[in-house]
Amino acid sequence: MKKEDQIHIPRRTIKVFSGSAHPELGKEIVSHLGCEMGKVELGVFANGEIYVRFLESVRGADVFVIQTIFQPVNRSLMELLIMVDALRRASAERITAVIPHFGYARQDKKTAAREPITAKLVANLLVTAGVDRVITMDLHAGQIQGFFDLPVDHLTSLPILADYFRDKKLIDLVAVAPDVGRVKTVKKFGDILEAPLVILHKTRPAHNLAEITHVVGEVEGKTAVIVDDMIDTAGTVVSGAQALIEKGVKEVYICATHGLFSRRAQELIEEAPIKEVVVTNTVPVKVKSSKIKVLSVARLLAQAISNVHEDSSVSELFKGLEY
Repeated sequence: MKKEDQIHIPRRTIKVFSGSAHPELGKEIVSHLGCEMGKVELGVFANGEIYVRFLESVRGADVFVIQTIFQPVNRSLMELLIMVDALRRASAERITAVIPHFGYARQDKKTAAREPITAKLVANLLVTAGVDRVITMDLHAGQIQGFFDLPVDHLTSLPILADYFRDKKLIDLVAVAPDVGRVKTVKKFGDILEAPLVILHKTRPAHNLAEITHVVGEVEGKTAVIVDDMIDTAGTVVSGAQALIEKGVKEVYICATHGLFSRRAQELIEEAPIKEVVVTNTVPVKVKSSKIKVLSVARLLAQAISNVHEDSSVSELFKGLEY
């Protein structure tokens, strides 16, 4: 067969769309990718039902939908599911849900009788809607990856946060785990900064309420960085900061991937003995405070999207940091 008679099969195109939960992050991601944001109409009917219509063809495309699951949480989740369903019915070749903050991740197991495992339910909903792959960041519990029978790329902001504190050149630094569940992650953060590990023993008498009962490790005269996956009502980090100050810590810094800042979080942080709170923009940070610093993860998410599209390794982004 002559070359000119051969049918040219074009390489699948990449298309990126953003939901309404955090459009600023979506715009920043596509600016790093060097492509245009896909056009989609998002609306709400008078009775509260969500409407979605894609305004361009996605047939045969490699589609990435950026939607963080944030306030209003249920609307953000439902909008994502409807967007995925519309893409599947429009013959997208592959649909990747880019979920910087995975909502309901704290409900990953039963801790009392007759409780749901809502993180698994959300995973089931995404698969049923038609998702082929998930990109997410700093899940509350790593085992949530196993709730999916499809590929999950679990990114971490740990290097971004560690670089920020390395540049501050803090002296006598200790890396503090707010509970035993975060020890492995905080140990890696401490290894990057060559800082010893300290562990707080925490109890929860009720939801969104934390009490620090013990501080394990040498902290007197040190500068402490509490490393967590999220700050919601700020109860845990404020209690931790107070416990560390009582043990003789000079300064307390907080860093977390997801800055939710619900209820009186900002007020509690302002009143607490905390030098600075560092979070990323996985969710829109709406509070304004001189104590709060927001770092961007858009470049990291863009690189992950590019690697997935090119069928190259995502783990290469975190060489030397098994997570």
